[in-house]
Amino acid sequence: MTLWRIRATVDDRPGYLSVLTASLALRGVNILTVQVQPTEQGAVDDFLVDAPDALDEAGLVAAVERGRGRDCWVARSEARGLADQPTRVLGLANRLVRDPDATGEALRTLLGADSVTWRPASTGVDRGITDATMTLADPAGGSFALRRAAPAFTPAEYARAQALVELAATVARRAAEQVTLVLPDGAEVAVRPGCAHDLSGVVELHEACSARSRDRRYLGGAPLPQPARLRRLLEPGQGLTLVATTTGADGAAESVVAMANLLGEGDEAEVALLVRDDWQRRGLGSALLRRLVRHADAAGYAALVLHVQAENTPLLRTLRRLDRPSSVERDGALLTITFPLAVRTAAVRTGTVLTPGA
Repeated sequence: MTLWRIRATVDDRPGYLSVLTASLALRGVNILTVQVQPTEQGAVDDFLVDAPDALDEAGLVAAVERGRGRDCWVARSEARGLADQPTRVLGLANRLVRDPDATGEALRTLLGADSVTWRPASTGVDRGITDATMTLADPAGGSFALRRAAPAFTPAEYARAQALVELAATVARRAAEQVTLVLPDGAEVAVRPGCAHDLSGVVELHEACSARSRDRRYLGGAPLPQPARLRRLLEPGQGLTLVATTTGADGAAESVVAMANLLGEGDEAEVALLVRDDWQRRGLGSALLRRLVRHADAAGYAALVLHVQAENTPLLRTLRRLDRPSSVERDGALLTITFPLAVRTAAVRTGTVLTPGA
């Protein structure tokens, strides 16, 4: 028996696919997998089949045409073709997470393209499918052009390929935004914007923190925030969340050791920190706070606000190191500290134009 890939268009009408499969069965062809991709011309059926050795390409095409299939394309396949499409796509996505520069090769593998070319400009380029060419927008800039003589590309393949390109761009962007901090004691931590994929690490961070550390961060309330709340903190509608991670010396998976939140509301942003107990008093909180302040300056917020327990001496000491003017309001054991930011930056945020002498 020999493995073949068959692609053919079938009218999207009840019973037509069964006619095609029956025609193949009469020739002793065993269908191993099938994917149906809707198009304007009909349903494109992509089969992986096991056919008798005596049956050649012409015989398969004839069987498809007798089964009311058209625009038939047939090619030999290999055992690796037995992996279903979702498994192949997930494998390629995993590869791109490790190496986003392999986007071109991943696209070629995904679609069996004859060539993949990256162009530095995406403007003026028609995205989509034209004849034997597929053009994809690269969110990082530019575009990818794929060519495949046969079979013709389908809209479903375009959607898969574009999703893969966007995944690679997201991974590359996160890598570019990541920095390595060297703390005063020589320890190194990686700091980057948080995302939904950090949820499990952030949950572990909260579980590893003492009740006192969590109480200082959340000012009482629930001892352990629910995952839904942590997910909102990781991806705020307005603002930024930073996570600090370390990787074990034995190559173990990274651990989240701190989280810093900048939650915007209008022209002000609220700041909060949570640092794992064994990483406190090592300068990590100060480094994260300074990065949030710089981001708030650049984003144009008018002020930063922190709610701090009066007994939280370590955080108050960290805030003093910012060496910025501030105002303090006290309500029992709770302090509200406000740091005004540059008026010029706030004006840019709100669209105000400042003129000399104004």
